[in-house]
Amino acid sequence: MNKDTVYPCLSECAAEAARVARGAAASGLTGPTPCTDWDIRTLVNHLVLYTAHGLEHRALRRQLSAELTARDFTADADWPLSYAEQLDRALAAWSDPAVWQGEVDLGFTSMPAGDTVSLITKELAVHGWDLARATGQEYRVSQAAGALVLDVVEAHAEIYRQYGGFAAPVAADGSATAFERALAAAGRDPRWTAPVTA
Repeated sequence: MNKDTVYPCLSECAAEAARVARGAAASGLTGPTPCTDWDIRTLVNHLVLYTAHGLEHRALRRQLSAELTARDFTADADWPLSYAEQLDRALAAWSDPAVWQGEVDLGFTSMPAGDTVSLITKELAVHGWDLARATGQEYRVSQAAGALVLDVVEAHAEIYRQYGGFAAPVAADGSATAFERALAAAGRDPRWTAPVTA
């Protein structure tokens, strides 16, 4: 996938994830999420690490440090602001057309730069939706971004399932949007809402 196709969707999904993070700030960090084994804190730490720091590191062709992978980003009271600022740095790094050339070393394999960014766009959208639903919000994407995320999920779903990244697919309604079909293929029920607690 090339910059002209992916970068607009990446930017859109990053902006939406940052908006959802701001809305999530007032929520507790121990509530459930659509990711069955993760509470909100675990989800936020994954989202911040891989979609903001990881996105910039992939552009710079650097591996994530042990310090970053072990950090609890939610320990910072202003974590939504820090997340948005890191996303901006990552987007700036990927605005350079030269960065889209060649391969990116992912540690366990290498992948063309455009494909790498498409996977991170999927992470922004799917985990952004997870965080939105866990904190009583909506995650909104355009038809173009939804279609790109669906393409990525369909291309990589079985690999993600092998490593526990996706649950079994969920049946989508006949009227489902491309993004809702992507969520269903990624093992999410697009109708999921956080349980009401007394």
